[in-house]
Amino acid sequence: MTKDLTYYAKRFVKLRVDRAKGVAPHKPILLLAVLDLLGKEQIHRNEIYLSPELTANFLKFWHRFVASDHHSNIALPFFHLTGDNFWHLMPNPGFEAAIAARVKFRTLPVLRAAVKYAYLDGELFALLQTPQTRTELTTILIQAWFPEKAGEIAESFTYDEFEAVQQSLLDSGGATYNVEDLKDQDQIFVRNAAFRRNVVKLYDQRCAFCKLRVVSWDGANIVDGAHIQPFAEFRDDRFVNGLALCKNHHWAFDRGWFGVDDDYRIVIPWARFKEEAAVGSRGMMQFRGERIELPREERFMPSLEGLRWHRERWEIG
Repeated sequence: MTKDLTYYAKRFVKLRVDRAKGVAPHKPILLLAVLDLLGKEQIHRNEIYLSPELTANFLKFWHRFVASDHHSNIALPFFHLTGDNFWHLMPNPGFEAAIAARVKFRTLPVLRAAVKYAYLDGELFALLQTPQTRTELTTILIQAWFPEKAGEIAESFTYDEFEAVQQSLLDSGGATYNVEDLKDQDQIFVRNAAFRRNVVKLYDQRCAFCKLRVVSWDGANIVDGAHIQPFAEFRDDRFVNGLALCKNHHWAFDRGWFGVDDDYRIVIPWARFKEEAAVGSRGMMQFRGERIELPREERFMPSLEGLRWHRERWEIG
């Protein structure tokens, strides 16, 4: 059988969905999110990651198009679309057998641990490189699964949901959450990613400890948005509870190998670790007493209360 546009149009119309509690909309919503990211040139290779951008897009279409009582959960269609024979999963090392046996991964964290990315049939990915084909398949999805929403599709494709979440949080200075808020794993994944991306941006993509800044051609960098007081304990995604730290110094900060005092100077306790710096490079101990890199806007300065808590927790004098 020739895998052309007609073939995939039929596949999109006849998606295998759960109908036990009414037609489950998860698969067509995920495909709309993928088509949107392709149109925005945010997917360059036949590798579809469970990224904050994809999850935010999934939620964008879900909230706009879904009126049923189904619960949004991107993990479900990301896994189960394999049953439609054009969507495939690339397992992470160690999960090859589980993926081959179709072991079900029902939550976002578990699926992200097991799957590196999804990929489409090569023929379908090639077809989706042209705007006309994307438009045709988008129209087919809407007519087949959300015919009453046909007039809203154009507006839905005009904005970047993840960018909107980032901007909203930036305007408000971040957010704190209660236990009830944390039940929506998709939403928390997007908001935590927005916190980390914003913190890195506020520090100009530079490590507050060592001042290192390395950015790739596509905007990726080696700096993390770290929490001063752990999110798991405090549920605090305000940017004053953040520090931009490279991978090494993020790891060290989370284990109390250094702290930051009320003057924003680095405090490193003696006898906490041994180090051998490479010739010509600086070891951690050489940063003792130096002032950390600070955000450009004063309203986002790291919380002194949080930094004191961190020093007390790790007994950093």
